[in-house]
Amino acid sequence: MAKKLDLERILKQQGFGSRKLCRIMILNEEVTVNGTLCDDPDAEFELENLRYTIKGEPWEYREKSYLMMHKPSNYECSHKTQHHPTIYSLLPHPLVERGVQCIGRLDVDTTGLILISDDGQFIHRMSSPKHKVPKIYEVTCKHPVQEEQIAQLLKGVQLVDEDAPIAALACKRITDNIIHMTLAEGKYHQVKRMVAAISNRVEALKRIQIGKLHLPEDLKVGEWRWLSDDDLAALANAPA
Repeated sequence: MAKKLDLERILKQQGFGSRKLCRIMILNEEVTVNGTLCDDPDAEFELENLRYTIKGEPWEYREKSYLMMHKPSNYECSHKTQHHPTIYSLLPHPLVERGVQCIGRLDVDTTGLILISDDGQFIHRMSSPKHKVPKIYEVTCKHPVQEEQIAQLLKGVQLVDEDAPIAALACKRITDNIIHMTLAEGKYHQVKRMVAAISNRVEALKRIQIGKLHLPEDLKVGEWRWLSDDDLAALANAPA
């Protein structure tokens, strides 16, 4: 039997405020459901394929939120920031109200693909070290990268405060100064520290892939989108 909820509860669950505020919006005729105006907060609707608008803005009912974002530079992956704006300021307020979290933070000056969700199990599976989900980074280095340096990264480099050498899962030179490095860990400043260990320096860092999910070419810096079924399948099939 299809699950039903009253409209007031649906809107609260979807992040549109307290039940009182949601009731007021409904009574003020600011909500349509499946194309029809609804001014009854207690009206019940099936959740499957439910579409609605709030003050003319279209939404679709989603039990859980699964998003991707093309993170800009100079944004922090934190709800409470000190020196820079937060990536959550780039999302619609209802999603923030739902308590979405980024999965694996990127440094403030790092750009690229980041996943965001309010599904605790999904967050754990994608971020837990034991699942070893690979991430590919496009690394722009200050100096040309030599083949022997790539060999070092693949063999493993010793980092300060680490017990054993850390190796890239894969490393490919794209141009003289750009490499694609694949890692399955998320240690503090890991890419920058590994590149420093081969006597080079990171000038720009961009995450371009998580598992089998690529950063879409048409997703502009600062933009976000819902993960499609194909996107979720690509992540479910990680590692790459």
